[in-house]
Amino acid sequence: MKAPVSATSSRGARIGVDIGGTFTDLALIDHSGRVVHRKVSSSPAAPEAAVLEGVTAIIADAGIAATDILEVVHGTTVGSNTLLQKVGAATGLITTRGFRDVLEIGRLRTPGMFDLQWEKPEALVPRRLRLEVTERIRFDGSVLAPLDEDELRAAVDQLAAAGVISIAICFLNSYRNPAHERRAEELIATWYPEIKVTSSVSVLPEAKEYERTSTTVVNAYVRPVLEQYLSRLESGLASIGVNAPLLVCNSNGALASSQTAREKPVFFISSGRAAGVVGGARLGDSVDTRNLVVFDMGGTTASASLVQDGELIRVSEYEFRAGISTPSRFIKAGGYMMSVPAVDVAEVGSGAGSIAYVDGGGLMRVGPISAGADPGPACYGSGGDKPTVTDANLLLGYLPPVLAGGSRTLDIESARRAIDRAFGGALGLSAELAAFGIREVVNANMARTIRAVTVERGVDPREFTLVAIGGSGPAHAVDIARLLSMPRILVPASPGVFTAMGMLAGDVERYFIRAFVGPLESFDLDAAKAILIELESDARDALRAEGIADAEMVITPEIDMRFRGQELSLAIPFTAGGGIEKLREAFLAAYQAVYSYSSSDTVETVSLRVIGQGIRQGKLDFRAIRHQAADAEPKSRRKVYFGGAYGHVETPIYDRLALPPRLVGPAILEGADATVVIPPETVATVDASLNVLIHLVDTAPQGMSPS
Repeated sequence: MKAPVSATSSRGARIGVDIGGTFTDLALIDHSGRVVHRKVSSSPAAPEAAVLEGVTAIIADAGIAATDILEVVHGTTVGSNTLLQKVGAATGLITTRGFRDVLEIGRLRTPGMFDLQWEKPEALVPRRLRLEVTERIRFDGSVLAPLDEDELRAAVDQLAAAGVISIAICFLNSYRNPAHERRAEELIATWYPEIKVTSSVSVLPEAKEYERTSTTVVNAYVRPVLEQYLSRLESGLASIGVNAPLLVCNSNGALASSQTAREKPVFFISSGRAAGVVGGARLGDSVDTRNLVVFDMGGTTASASLVQDGELIRVSEYEFRAGISTPSRFIKAGGYMMSVPAVDVAEVGSGAGSIAYVDGGGLMRVGPISAGADPGPACYGSGGDKPTVTDANLLLGYLPPVLAGGSRTLDIESARRAIDRAFGGALGLSAELAAFGIREVVNANMARTIRAVTVERGVDPREFTLVAIGGSGPAHAVDIARLLSMPRILVPASPGVFTAMGMLAGDVERYFIRAFVGPLESFDLDAAKAILIELESDARDALRAEGIADAEMVITPEIDMRFRGQELSLAIPFTAGGGIEKLREAFLAAYQAVYSYSSSDTVETVSLRVIGQGIRQGKLDFRAIRHQAADAEPKSRRKVYFGGAYGHVETPIYDRLALPPRLVGPAILEGADATVVIPPETVATVDASLNVLIHLVDTAPQGMSPS
């Protein structure tokens, strides 16, 4: 592994890379604060190929040498695609005798009470590869039955003969006493050094055997795939002269070394999408706006997340599932459970490449299947013949005939033919009306996703600003805001590569946890302090290994608490001062804030946690981004269809980098990374950083209404 480079280095440049379903986005920031960005077509069969192509191109765009790169920060979909496509490693599970079927049993719940067609996700490890051994740890950590090493050897031999290359170990109550798991891990590494081994205590030393088993299995299933990908990527970067360390964005929006990602990929399954939320929060802070809904629409999916009072909303567990993924504290069992910290993001399979079709009932549908990068939308001319959202936007006039800075030419007639074939006969619509219908359907899908993180959480979206990012987010944001009565839309200067920029604004984080179960009344404060001191030492050592200086570290202790008999816990900041009563008060206040009621039941502690954060001094500061003033006249005009109330409107087209301080809709802003649509009855203002703040006319600030 390459030696880490200190985040305080004041020379050179950093690159952020985000792989999407259609495009791979890159952003580069140099020591002077200059930002350069680029989009290249993704290469799903070999994701690293697009990354290497983009890194080579953006280094040339910036006019620097490959040796000037200090670090590459990366968000990858390799983990999530591995789960989605079920292409992970051949994985085995070794568990305590009697617990072979924990993955099948799950939580004994279904995500929808009345959905009779729901099918339980297929277990990542088939039953024939889930084997039991004799051993037993009691609930208090004492040994009831020692580990039978002969049985363990027989089980491992059987798995190896079946072609298993990755093994998950999860023994009952190992979180209280890890001795048996540690011994099994040691023995397997001796017997079969080529097999990857993941013990549950190395990933999730917490109670609840299903959650721990599922998390461990996901880690084992994805680990060989992500290891191979990161190895190919690092070798490729070295081959083009980039010898800087590679950092990977995790599901919580923070960064870690590629070595950490190789060993614990379960923390990186949602790598990438969380970085856009981190960037959104930092952008909001730079323009003094702290209540945001970050809306990200790419080529394959659209997602939404809440930033409330400047703070990201995070969860301690989530489920990965196909189709719409709407995190909830109450709806579970729809996917593969992972008890890891993550930004709370709702996601739906509605992106610019989502395919539109007529279902069996004669209704228009959009997604979740996407045309992706290959063959892509019909207008790409790459073999795709099914209509997508991109085809609809092109036909309606929202998109220019060339995308991604000239790298992709669009064929409007191919888009027209694809839409007409799909809807002309089936619904009797003209191509233009069908295209507008596609846009309306996908907007409704995405509005539902935003409701999942606002209305369904008791939050009024009208009190929030919608931040539109992604290659297609700014083209749909105003229409979606209207559906939700949201008065303001904020579009950053480079929305199409904003997730890559969000990675450059991130910090390094590591997490360490230890079980500490018991009623709060008998809480042992001295024992808790001793454990937290150990965890803090582990966190500091891990951050030093990431190249973080002691002066740049922030250590945050937390304690997980719940009411007795409950399944879920809440993370509470740990403060020794005030003792038990202060902890109780903090928990009750947090519980009230989340669930809108409290209780007089007995409070329990569950675990102690330390979050070690490395504050990166060289990270992107949105306040420092400035653009030179340029000619603010429209570069052209074209007819754009804004619906039946307006019809086709002759609309001015502006260069995204050459804008007047105030715009009255309709207008379209074209950039190399994204297109911003400003419909009629809106007013937009542009700041010195080229952020565009769009107001609906009836909510525009006084004096800004159109004449």
